[in-house]
Parts: sequence; C-alpha cells; structure tokens
Amino acid sequence: MNVLDLIEHQRIVNQKPMVAVTLAAVPHANTPVILALHWHGFVEVPLIAGGQTVLFEPIQSSILQVNAPWNRCEDLDNALLEAAWEMGAWNVERIQAAPHGRPGANQAETTAARNAFGLADGFADGFAGHRSPYMAEAPDADDLVDAAARSGYVHWLFRPVMGGVWPATLDDVTLESGGYRNPSCPQVSKPIIDARDRRTALREVYPLGKSGKFLH
Repeated sequence: MNVLDLIEHQRIVNQKPMVAVTLAAVPHANTPVILALHWHGFVEVPLIAGGQTVLFEPIQSSILQVNAPWNRCEDLDNALLEAAWEMGAWNVERIQAAPHGRPGANQAETTAARNAFGLADGFADGFAGHRSPYMAEAPDADDLVDAAARSGYVHWLFRPVMGGVWPATLDDVTLESGGYRNPSCPQVSKPIIDARDRRTALREVYPLGKSGKFLH
C-alpha cells in the first residue's frame, strides 16, 4: 500500500494545506483501512436556508476507505513511516487501542474509535452548527468500528511539513528546503501485539526529525 501516493492525489485535488494525516485499521489482514486528511482553512456556511448571513467553518476532513491488500499491521506501520518521512513529519504516533466493546470500557473509547474510522455523531449536513467535520467516503466504517469493539484497532498520526501548515523552520536538519525528505525512512516497524485482551491503549512514537540545536 502506497500511502504517500494516496495523500499526494488528495493534496493535488484539494489544494489546501494539511494539518495532520491519520490512518485507522483493525488487526485483520486485507480489511479496509481508513485514511483521513485533515485540512487547514474555512468555508462559508449559510446560517439559515436561503439567507445571506454566513458563518465560517473549518474545511471538512477527507475520509477515504482504502481497500488495498495488506498482510500485517507492521506493513501499514512501514507505509505510514515512509509517507511521514518523505513529507517531513517530525514523528509518527501509533496507538494500539483496546477493544471498546469490552466490559467496563467507557463511552469516550467508543467515540474515539468512531472518529478514528471517520464517523462523527450528532451532525447533519446543512446549516452552521450541524455540519459534519468529515467528508466521508467510507461505506464499511460502521463494520470496522464493530470489529474494533471486539479486536481493538491501530491508529497512526503524523503532521506533514511538505504541503502542511507546519513551518519548515523548526531547525530540523533532516529536511530539504521544501520541507520534504528523500527516501527511504531509516525507521522500521516495531512489533504490534494482539490487543484483544488489553484494557488500556499502547502508545509508540517514532522520532523522525533531528534538531540542529542538539547537535552542537
């Protein structure tokens, strides 16, 4: 799975700077994964139907269901690392979430899972205050959330410099002048364990950038 190509296609189509990129997957080979691109910017939304008064609301995040084959979560891990590396991200955060359908799980875990797979509750497209934060093309999102309730899920996050709002002036000596890096990423995937019996999430952070301030 070439995550970088998918992101680049969306970036060309939207012509907006990105704030963050996330990916969510359940730990079952060849199931769909949900790629989310979070944009910076605002759009005009009418306050009432047919009215002249508008509010400015954030651009909806692009939620994409990717049906490409994959065998192990570590394959996705490496794909995200390469995309983040080439797009100049400072790090990649990986969360292994526990099953939110287990006894004793709280509602916040269910809400987090639904958001990870591009489902936002309590919104209806239309007027200001009711517009979903997501523009979703994810027909299997509900099934993926159900699977995550039983098996947990893995969630990745990185913030790109190339094509993003994050400045390339953070003294990161690994970046080229355009905020990108040349392949290949020096980091490799760390093992992903079975989370079905866990009650808490596991967090792994892969460092990618290096500050020149610490090299003297």
